[in-house]
Amino acid sequence: MFVLLLLSLLAYAWIILRCLSAWKRLPIPTVPAGFIPATQLSVIIPVRNEARQILNLLRDLESQNYPAELFEVLVVDDHSDDGTAQLIQEFIPATKLNLRLIRLAGHTESTGKKAAIKQGIAQTSNELLVFTDGDCRVQPDWLLCFAYTYETQQSFFISGPVSFRNTHTLLERMQLVEFASLIGVGGASIGLRQPNMCNGANLAYTREVFEEVGGFAGNEGIASGDDEFLLHKVSQLYPERIAFLKHPGATVYTEARKTVRSFIAQRVRWASKWRSYQSLNVKLVALTVFTVNLLLFLAIPGLLLGWLSFWTFLAAYAAKFLIDFLFLNQILTFMGRQNYLIFMLPLQLVYIPYVLYTAISGLTGRYTWKGRIIRNHD
Repeated sequence: MFVLLLLSLLAYAWIILRCLSAWKRLPIPTVPAGFIPATQLSVIIPVRNEARQILNLLRDLESQNYPAELFEVLVVDDHSDDGTAQLIQEFIPATKLNLRLIRLAGHTESTGKKAAIKQGIAQTSNELLVFTDGDCRVQPDWLLCFAYTYETQQSFFISGPVSFRNTHTLLERMQLVEFASLIGVGGASIGLRQPNMCNGANLAYTREVFEEVGGFAGNEGIASGDDEFLLHKVSQLYPERIAFLKHPGATVYTEARKTVRSFIAQRVRWASKWRSYQSLNVKLVALTVFTVNLLLFLAIPGLLLGWLSFWTFLAAYAAKFLIDFLFLNQILTFMGRQNYLIFMLPLQLVYIPYVLYTAISGLTGRYTWKGRIIRNHD
């Protein structure tokens, strides 16, 4: 057991410290004061039951430092039953945004986020497609940052940072720390040209590359993964044309889950796509993370049964904590949340069983999300 634990920690350290180095090398772009964008873009927002938040996002889009004639906003409603569509319809006459509401029910019998995204893409001819979610908030330079990265780097696929706002409880603050690690690994992997994850709440790609890789073909049966499966497909053809937008002004904010139950449901939804990953590199990273957490969990009975000494047990946990601390210190500093490092301590107490539970539960491909019972199929 000692040998397995040591090997897993070494593999984990290699992955995380390599990501740390790659994150540090990622440039933070400076948009020149005289930059005049020329990109016609469409903001596509797939929504289901977002009546509580959607108007806040639309007001943020009204405040963009981006020429109004160069962008449109398409909200694609996926059969909401909370009045979301009505709120948007009433907002349209009162805004200067080039805003359209698309009701998914009026175009296809399909449901789900991928169907909504596909319908939104079908309704626009602009070259750059920018995506966020209906419960998010964006900053005034959000679109400007995407356009600058697109025009200067000729990127086909751009992933942006996501963080949480209004984190008042211990649960919410631990989520911010845990989520920061995912964003950091995703950004670093893009820097290494071995992309493994991104977040659909802050994403952009060209219409041309979406069509070239066949869109969501091959994974339509997986309800989640509209972002990462597409990332993996694009990386097979153009690994050098994928960018991570490491700019504080490009960060999109959402809210953490309010209850443990909803948090677990969200993470099971994310984990349900892991078994469908095709990239060997992505599978190895996921397997390494799962293995090191499994062995650290088994180290507890190993200590009690005398298979491991107390000092070996303590050293193993301390080593993982140190590795995570070094990485998260960089990510949280970028996000302006370095003071949240203290919440690594309570997070460590629950992280291992949480990872094991969500990973195993995700293998079933069955979960409940936004009032629907989802069952993934190949």
